[in-house]
Amino acid sequence: MDKKNAMRAGAVAAGTTLMMLLMSSPALALTRDDGDDPGPGLNVLETLGLYVATPIVLFLVIVGLVMVLDKSKKQA
Repeated sequence: MDKKNAMRAGAVAAGTTLMMLLMSSPALALTRDDGDDPGPGLNVLETLGLYVATPIVLFLVIVGLVMVLDKSKKQA
């Protein structure tokens, strides 16, 4: 009985995904809207800095603050 329920759930999930893909309209990313004023693009280094280096640095800062401000007793 468990196998039958798994197959039914998989079929529903696959059908729902397929219907959403078929019913969605294209993003029309090339069509400009009124008031659309895109800025200059980013080069590779700016992109890596913004989306890779900045989150890593923020993560390390948060980890450092948690470790420094940890008030629990240290295990000896």
